Amino acid sequence: MKLNSISFLFKLLILQYLSIQCLSDDFDFFYFVQQWPGAYCDTKQSCCYPKTGKPTADFGIHGLWPNYNDGSWPSNCDPDSTLDKSQISDLMKNMGKNWPSLSCPSSNGFRFWSHEWEKHGTCAESELDQHEYFETALKLKEKANLLQSLTNAGIEPNDEFYSIENISEAIKEGTGFTPGIECNRDSARNSQLYQVYMCVDTSGSNFIECPLLPRSRCGEQIQFPNFKRIYFVKENMV
Repeated sequence: MKLNSISFLFKLLILQYLSIQCLSDDFDFFYFVQQWPGAYCDTKQSCCYPKTGKPTADFGIHGLWPNYNDGSWPSNCDPDSTLDKSQISDLMKNMGKNWPSLSCPSSNGFRFWSHEWEKHGTCAESELDQHEYFETALKLKEKANLLQSLTNAGIEPNDEFYSIENISEAIKEGTGFTPGIECNRDSARNSQLYQVYMCVDTSGSNFIECPLLPRSRCGEQIQFPNFKRIYFVKENMV
């Protein structure tokens, strides 16, 4: 009788584990997140340029993140799935340009991409394998040229301040969809344009109106920082 009880509990635990794993692959939409390098570097923390050198003054990909309509999100859904460099070898040059790492110490980006896959990509394995996940994000960036949308509206990365409403409207005009805007603060505590969130269907193919926009902590007027100035960059950190 005791053995039967133990066997029953063991089977129940297995079923619960499998149900959690299944749920982790079930999500409602993606956030496709791009970040402005000028805002990433223009903080007390500063930044480290990639080993390939200073990135171009353009928005770079931060990630493609599965989300739920209630505002929660899955993460680290498959601890056994680590990023295999051979699966993305044909994409790495493009990723170095459009998905650069600015964290310290300087790197070739693979550590950053591995983190994004393990935390977020593994929760979309029901839709996208490793190659498809990164290729999809690169294609989405091609579709959503944020810098072009902003400059077309006279909003340029020149350290000037612009209304968050005008920034949002410019991106909507250029992409067809309302973005979420995230700000950070520079060393002078100015609110600055940091990240832009666009929503994508679960296939990763199409932009959609966001079921839920991330909470904005921006002021009414936000700075669009220049990325051409010389920062204190920790390039020599090991």
